[in-house]
Amino acid sequence: MVEIDLSYDGDLRCTAQHGPSGAKILTDAPTDNLGKGESFSPTDLVATALGTCILTTMAIVAQRIGVELKGSRAHVTKEMIAQPTRRIGRITVKIDLPVSPTPEQRHRLEAAAKHCPVHRSLSHEVEMPIEFHWADLIA
Repeated sequence: MVEIDLSYDGDLRCTAQHGPSGAKILTDAPTDNLGKGESFSPTDLVATALGTCILTTMAIVAQRIGVELKGSRAHVTKEMIAQPTRRIGRITVKIDLPVSPTPEQRHRLEAAAKHCPVHRSLSHEVEMPIEFHWADLIA
């Protein structure tokens, strides 16, 4: 169990404090939803959580199978929809991996990405395509 303390600071901004570490993050409503857009919005954090969860889950599997993923990068694009209600409609994750694993290792790493806890926790109504760009496939 992890506890996170949250406070509403006014002007559509919140502060979250991670119980175990004490680390803090701010959220701000986006400019298209009455906010200042000066920090991550709550839905930005969802998209960020998906991208970091994918990289972390892949790295856990990579350690088990003897592949080093240090230097891997992800680019996340979040798209909101308004109908029938305002929500995240699509989160696209593009992953650049500076390694050339065997086909079996690649399969295991890509499967790990598609089964990370955040991916499994989000609604199936949210599209979540993942693109993998492996070092040996980049032209």
